[in-house]
This record gives sequence, structure tokens and C-alpha cells, in this order.
Amino acid sequence: MRFTMKAVFVFRGLFNNTPKTMKRRDFLKSGVMAGVAASTLSFSKLDAALSKNEVLVEEAPDLVAVMGGEPDVMLQKALESLGGIGKYVKKGQSVVIKPNIGWDKTPELAANTNPKLVAELVKQCFAAGAKKVTVFDHTCNEWKQCYTNSGIEKAVKDAGGTIVPGNDEVYYSEVKLPNAVKMKEAKIHKALIDADVWFNVPVLKNHGGAKMTIAMKNYMGIVWDRGYFHQNDLQQCIADACTWSKKPVLNIVDAYRVMRQNGPQGKSAADVSELKTLIVSPDIVAVDAAAVKFFNQVQKMDMDAVSHIGTGAKMKLGTQDLDKLNIKRIRI
Repeated sequence: MRFTMKAVFVFRGLFNNTPKTMKRRDFLKSGVMAGVAASTLSFSKLDAALSKNEVLVEEAPDLVAVMGGEPDVMLQKALESLGGIGKYVKKGQSVVIKPNIGWDKTPELAANTNPKLVAELVKQCFAAGAKKVTVFDHTCNEWKQCYTNSGIEKAVKDAGGTIVPGNDEVYYSEVKLPNAVKMKEAKIHKALIDADVWFNVPVLKNHGGAKMTIAMKNYMGIVWDRGYFHQNDLQQCIADACTWSKKPVLNIVDAYRVMRQNGPQGKSAADVSELKTLIVSPDIVAVDAAAVKFFNQVQKMDMDAVSHIGTGAKMKLGTQDLDKLNIKRIRI
């Protein structure tokens, strides 16, 4: 299923939020300046500024939604609008990227994160001066098959990154989660513990148990004992995992292809809609809330059913109130 004009309208409506502004004197009344301002601000705000002879300077957004491009290009646009990759990765740092690689499925079936997106993020990190970029997941299917057939292993290696397994308990170390409710400790992958910064890069898809797989749910792939989640209140444990003190610098939600039903594995290409979208934010609750609202254009999903999002908001892991955020929409 491809985007229709109706889908585009929903995208605009969901993220139609006026950016916050700063003011300077001596407004340059050129057509170019007016065109730039009009593309990012409501007409009423623009008219008010023109009447006061002031310049409007856009602040960095809290959340960016990009639509209509290939995964690598959309990531480039999103990072640019957020201030560039150098804002998140410094020279000499060790970086971890955590995508979904949980299933032995090809990219077209949308069970895993798009390999083009992962490859571009690896390249961006190296361009910022990262000394090492590592990628892993604790897979559900056999890890070698998942890494190979998802296309992610080749994409990472071709981009100069390192991909490591997560299939053995020896790769994990215990950490405390003092702010958690149910899961007070967990064994987390050592690559992530040792990294200077990390990026959370899930695919947006339906999930039978958790209802949705997005950024918060992607934490299950950094923990060794996945069974504990399912045995001890799955939704609460997902929120608990996100209380770990080492937060991702960005949550990058891949919605290029979206599995709208029969998740998390899917049954066939009939379960997939091609939406060519990317949603990015440092706020893990906000990015998940926005992703669920976006998902609703292809499949009905009640926000309350994805209760780990609301729980995360109550635990002050982020905000669920998108109206309070500076959201930037980009169409390619």
C-alpha cells in the first residue's frame, strides 16, 4: 500500500505544530526570507512578524517527521534539522546502533529495521569522527540468519561498522534499575554499557503482545532475559527497561515500510504498507506517541492499548502530549 493524498493529509494534520521562535531586529524583507519563513511557520505568525519588522529564527525541533524519500535521504534531512550528527557524536567516541534485527525476514517484509537506514547512520557517525560503530540485537530467530537475511549485516560492514552477536548470556552484564516498578535489574549487552553514545533505531510495526513495536519496545533487544518481560507484566517491564540511566541520544523510528498487522513477524507482503516516513526525537515517549498516531492511518490502534507509552509518561521518561512540542515536518 502506497501513500495516497489522504495519507499525506493525515501526516500534515498529525504534525501541524508551529515551531517556537526567537526574535531579532532589522527584518530582511526579501522573497527568499519570506519563502523560508512561510515553509515553517503559520501565516498568522508570519504576518505578525512582518508587521513588526522582525526576523523569525527557528529553534531546533523536539521531534522531526520526514516523509517521501529513501531511508538514507530522510535521515540526512532529519539530522540536519536537529543540528547535525555532530550534536550527538563527538570525535573519538564509541557508538552503538540498536536496530530491530529480531527476525529471519527480508527487508520487504518490514519485520526488521531498513538496512539502508542503518547503513546511513553508521556513515554519519563515522563522518562525525566516531572511532567505532557497533550494531547488535538480541534476536528472536537464529541470529546469523537474522543478521544475514535482514540485509543489516552486509549494510553495516559495507559502511565500515562492526556487527556483533547478542545470542549468548556472556555478552551481557547486570545493571540496576532503581526507578523501575517490576524489573529492578536486568542484564544489558556489554557493547551498549561500554559505548559513549547509542542510537535506538526501531522499525514501526504491529505486535501481538505489546500491541506496537517502536522505540520503547526496542529495549527488549538490549536485555538478555526477554522471557522476564512476558512473565511479569510486559507493558510495565518495557517501561521499566527504559528507566536505565544510559539513554539513547536519538530515537529514530523507521516507517519506510510498516507492518500493520500480524506482527511481530508478519505472514506476507500483504501485511506491509509502504509509507516512506521517518520519525526522530530524543524523547522516547514522544516519538512512540507520534508513531502510534501515524500508524493509525493504515491500521486502527488505540493509544491506551499500547499502555507502556502512557506508563512511560507517568514515570517521567518523556512526554505524551505532542501539542507541547516543537515539531518539524519535512516532505521530500
